[in-house]
Amino acid sequence: MIEQNIEVSAVRKRFGQTLALDGMTFTVAPGRVTGFVGPNGAGKSTTIRVILGLDRPDQGRALVGGRAYQSLRYPLRHVGALVDAGALQPSRTARNHLLWMARSQRLTAGRVDAVIALVGLTSAARRKAGGYSLGMRQRLGIAAAMLGDPPVLILDEPFNGMDPEGIVWIREFLRSLAAEGRAVLVSSHLMSELQDIADQVVVVGRGKVLADATVDELVARASGDQVLLRTATPAEAATALQRASAATTVIDRGALAVSGIAAQHVVEMLTRAGIAFSEITTQRATLEDVYFQLTGGEAEFQAASTGPVAR
Repeated sequence: MIEQNIEVSAVRKRFGQTLALDGMTFTVAPGRVTGFVGPNGAGKSTTIRVILGLDRPDQGRALVGGRAYQSLRYPLRHVGALVDAGALQPSRTARNHLLWMARSQRLTAGRVDAVIALVGLTSAARRKAGGYSLGMRQRLGIAAAMLGDPPVLILDEPFNGMDPEGIVWIREFLRSLAAEGRAVLVSSHLMSELQDIADQVVVVGRGKVLADATVDELVARASGDQVLLRTATPAEAATALQRASAATTVIDRGALAVSGIAAQHVVEMLTRAGIAFSEITTQRATLEDVYFQLTGGEAEFQAASTGPVAR
């Protein structure tokens, strides 16, 4: 398999008075799972449509392996995509749905059966797809994306409708795709799932890239080296730490949040001052924390804060 990437460069796209993409720029590298996140209206779907040639950018370019999607003679051999699991003819069986796609790409019936087995749908392959659950349709969509054994995958909300077993399966599946050297772009609102599988995360808002970094880099940036300290003498501990220019905040009785110095320095300061403690833990932010820090105020639709409902 020849390794290929996705390159989105300075893409702008306007729909009437709405600027959907405003210089969108990022790269999805081979051998990595790249998470693609942002609030509704951030431009994720439009970006994916531009990559797949479904929308034409006003400016900039989106390339797969250095080529525009429209120029690919057999595109499913270059890039596989799950965009809408419901985009199928409900009266066709799952196998016939895939056979129809395979013939357009000069792929064999044997390849169809192979991807059906890959996603665990062999026993249901001759059932009409219209009777599938959402989770089964997602698996069928992934099978379609894998038909051409492509080096690039684009999956939009692949966890939707999956039961716990299905979520575990898709986690392992996405990791295995990247391990094979494929470039994998995953758009999802489930930060907890992306934190476990993504190597890189692109956070977008109002058509722009807000952050593009590894999960560890984003989490470290958001964590701010905050340390949780538990001690029977919080006032004395706070005084000792403040002498070292640390900031302290009382969380509850016997617990302090400490920032400005690393955990090992907290230990050194308390030991030097003869102050006993029962716990010192570096507080690590989650990808969800990072997401809300970066996208606060970027959402297209925001509900009012919770309060009494007018009658």
